[in-house]
Amino acid sequence: MNDMTTQKVNNYRRFEEGETPDDWDLEDKIFQGDTTYKCPTYVNKTPPCQGACPSGHEIRGWLAIARGMDKSPVEGMAWQEYAFQRMAAANPFPATMGRVCPAPCEAGCNRNEVDDYVGINAVEQYVGDWANENNIKLLDAGVDTGKRIAIVGGGPAGLSAAYYLRLDGHGVTLFDAHAELGGMMRFGIPGYRTPRAMLDSEIGRIIDLGVEVHMNTVVGKDVSVGDLERDYDAIYWAIGAQSGRPLPIPGWEGTENCINGIEFLDAFNQGYVLGTAKKVIVVGGGDTSVDVASVARRLGHITEPGTPERSDGTVIDFTSQDVAGSLTREGMQATLTSLFPIEEMTAAEHEREDAKREGVDIRGSVMPLEVIKNDKGHAIAMRLCECDMVKGRPVPREGTEFELECDIIIAAIGQMGDFDGIEDMAGDSGFIETTATYQVKGRDKHFAGGDILKPHLLTTAIGHGRIGAEVITDFLDDGEVSKRPKIDVHHFDLMDELKQRKQEPSAYEMLDGRGTDSADFAIHNYEDRGDKQIIAHEELFKGHFAFEKREVRDEVHIERDEVLGNFEERIIGFAEAQAVKEGERCMSCGMCLECDNCVIYCPQDAVHRVKKSDRTVGRYVYTDYSACIGCHICADVCPSGFIKMGLGE
Repeated sequence: MNDMTTQKVNNYRRFEEGETPDDWDLEDKIFQGDTTYKCPTYVNKTPPCQGACPSGHEIRGWLAIARGMDKSPVEGMAWQEYAFQRMAAANPFPATMGRVCPAPCEAGCNRNEVDDYVGINAVEQYVGDWANENNIKLLDAGVDTGKRIAIVGGGPAGLSAAYYLRLDGHGVTLFDAHAELGGMMRFGIPGYRTPRAMLDSEIGRIIDLGVEVHMNTVVGKDVSVGDLERDYDAIYWAIGAQSGRPLPIPGWEGTENCINGIEFLDAFNQGYVLGTAKKVIVVGGGDTSVDVASVARRLGHITEPGTPERSDGTVIDFTSQDVAGSLTREGMQATLTSLFPIEEMTAAEHEREDAKREGVDIRGSVMPLEVIKNDKGHAIAMRLCECDMVKGRPVPREGTEFELECDIIIAAIGQMGDFDGIEDMAGDSGFIETTATYQVKGRDKHFAGGDILKPHLLTTAIGHGRIGAEVITDFLDDGEVSKRPKIDVHHFDLMDELKQRKQEPSAYEMLDGRGTDSADFAIHNYEDRGDKQIIAHEELFKGHFAFEKREVRDEVHIERDEVLGNFEERIIGFAEAQAVKEGERCMSCGMCLECDNCVIYCPQDAVHRVKKSDRTVGRYVYTDYSACIGCHICADVCPSGFIKMGLGE
């Protein structure tokens, strides 16, 4: 994390120290030039926060709402409701994801190059909680298409798909094996991370749109795949990866008190406990399958990566810590072991410290060797040794073996799909195999998403559901699915923005003629590259931004003697003023910041604000091409990198 006690010197400029106007080649352009082949073009690009968000949140958009730059077109609508609807366009679970998402968006935030990342997760939680407290509803379902889709699995991917399919007007029937909906959000994460009342509110909004639900129903047992193929126009598989991987050491297989972390959390979150077990070993704590944070950093070319408040692993990497934390709350002695050194474990440093404070014994750089059993065949201890990680594999240190006594051993080292009764759906890897457009290979009208493709973040599953709904709608149109965009997120659409403000271009009369910058049938000097390009921090004028300390959420820290039976939420959400302040810290990368720099610094008075009654996000200024002489100054002083020099009209 950047040192918040030391203010950076923001001397980011387009020109090198010591250069003079003679070196810039601008004097002739400004004072002598009267024509140019290059004029400002306003280019929308996707910011790295959004490009890295697996659910495809239009983060820049709802932060602009939080800061007050984008106001609702509906008279009297609170900004929080407007922001909530913008969030729900890509992710209908903002309160949940604001708490548990590891925030790759923050790790790659371009503001890291100025001072510290924008607290995106915290603003998301604030808006989501406000929407729950004020009983805000989702948009209405679309006009009925007569098509029916079966969704198998009521977790984040299945529920997300159900929502977006209902928006498209399709009938949706959801089948789930549990008694309650939520999947890993409910049965894989303890209540102190995802409060159940909050989860019920966010799920309830989706079901209220007219989703037919069949609980305690196992496809492959209670309903056959053939039944679904006969009765529905498409089938979406979102069954998750509910089978934990066994620990590959002698003595594990068939031992009654050796279980996996997914089984434990599923049972625990349904209200079952482990009875008389007092000493528990949890094996896990590392092995990040995809470093999503590093992906985000590469997108924005960040050299000063921030460390988000949440850990930056996959959903399976939370499992071991969640198991250990839940055990201590039941009065059990939990030891968490990891192949990786403690400082390299998936969990963020403050979360590791919380776990230790709450009584979890964390041991890093150790590897399991054997389960030791008594004469009844029950595990009574585990033999381990110290190890070093070399090229991703543990190498034992000779002479370091030791034993840990235990009543039960829980392995949280990975997940795979459960295909009991639906064996034909399984691919060679133990997951469902799909094409690039999420169609199940070799099966007509079958689609899939979420952990059953590859265990990852909850927000990844939500993104799969949104894209899956779009793909299914595309498929139902003509049986074909179009290629997905390179940057497959929910993008800002200027035409939609103009339409909701009743500022859309007039009808084009289809007459031949020269290009013009004055006719009202087109959007002039604007280009949308959002589906193809991420805007890097080098394209911004970062010297515009002063040092501003990030607002940080408070957390409840529980000591060892207070943890027993304590399942209260630990994160304390933002107040409104904090959410607004974080919105103001957003640099609006790739979209007009409405700062007036280009208007103020243009030496030819060629850049002007759009008339106030006609302004929208993305249409704040315009260029008078008859006055522009192509000096580039507007582009040089544009903080957000929105202005590029292009071919004028």
